[in-house]
Amino acid sequence: MDSLHSLDKETSVIRLKNAGLTVFPDELLQFSQLELLDLSGNPLCSLPADFAHKLPKLKVCFLSDCKFVTFPKLSECPVLEMVAFKGNGMQTVPEDALPPSLRWLILTNNAITALPSSIGRCTRLEKCMLAGNQLTDLPHSMANLKRLGLLRLSANKLASLPSWLFELPSLCWLAFAGNPCSQRSKARLSELPWDTLVVQHILGEGASGVISKAKLGEKEVAVKVFKGEVTSDGAPSDEMDACIAAGSHPHLIDPLASVLNHPGGRRGLVLELVPPTYTNLGLPPSMTSCTRDNFSRRLSKADALSILRGIAAAAVHLHRRGIAHGDLYAHNILVDDHGHAFFGDFGAATLYGDWPMEKLEVKAFGWLVDDLMSISELELSTLRDACTTSVVSLRPTFVEIESQLGP
Repeated sequence: MDSLHSLDKETSVIRLKNAGLTVFPDELLQFSQLELLDLSGNPLCSLPADFAHKLPKLKVCFLSDCKFVTFPKLSECPVLEMVAFKGNGMQTVPEDALPPSLRWLILTNNAITALPSSIGRCTRLEKCMLAGNQLTDLPHSMANLKRLGLLRLSANKLASLPSWLFELPSLCWLAFAGNPCSQRSKARLSELPWDTLVVQHILGEGASGVISKAKLGEKEVAVKVFKGEVTSDGAPSDEMDACIAAGSHPHLIDPLASVLNHPGGRRGLVLELVPPTYTNLGLPPSMTSCTRDNFSRRLSKADALSILRGIAAAAVHLHRRGIAHGDLYAHNILVDDHGHAFFGDFGAATLYGDWPMEKLEVKAFGWLVDDLMSISELELSTLRDACTTSVVSLRPTFVEIESQLGP
């Protein structure tokens, strides 16, 4: 590995993505100061026995799209906080393999049938991505994960969910669509043949699909064409169903029709076009912030309050229809200069049936209140504290929140 020989031995970041590596390069073990290692996209299936000993400062390790059928023993890595093994075909996570220092675990789109009981020792875990596996239950030890805020369980084989899951004090971003225990929507939209749309240019692309500007006759619209693969949030088909089930609301991006006869055989939705004056309220979490958004703007007190009223109204509408958004974050909210908000991105949405989801999402709203207080002169600490209390049953409902925020 000539590229490694040229690096300073004190370097803290090494990225060797898609480099054709079939075995772990022993040269990497010389970099004892390494904090981030990215070997994604290489057909690796194992790590050297002295991996943890040689890389004692490693905090972040990306091994997505590799060939790890079994999760390697990383429990001896003393400070490892973030691990990604997305899309490995992984089947097994052995007992005592997970590092106890974990904050962020990504195992999306594998073939894992069970989690080890020892996951309960990962008491610092805040974010756990398990969508697209073969899980049939969750170990009771996960009830110990008091800091777990975001959990993705979509597209698994869960016939039921444990009661303790809905009592976890920090959990507020939960998704479990595409499981036997979730509901399917019977809502349908009118269908539009693809060739009735004049597609103009791409507006944006996310993990689940591509959004383009289009014309339908004289009307300007947006069209989202869904990709086929499972994302970190879940299956695109479940996102589409949730969008349709959500229906029309002043603070949601209204679905107009389903796409028929897409040339690539893809599913798609025609949506109301959001004017270009709307921008994202926040920036997604970083590796450091983990589950909390970042911000680069200030808001007036009036605009901050208007945004919260709009999102609360949208949440009332969704939960009346049995829909949890699952990703109530500022980075999924579009706002204009007048404080009007659209609540978007249903990639993690779940039709939850009788499961007690609302007060988990109320906690996420409480963190949104906290965020907007930090970038404006708004003072709603009493509401924030009520929404974010660790005792789930004591949190208000969205109807009560809407009433407190006023018209």
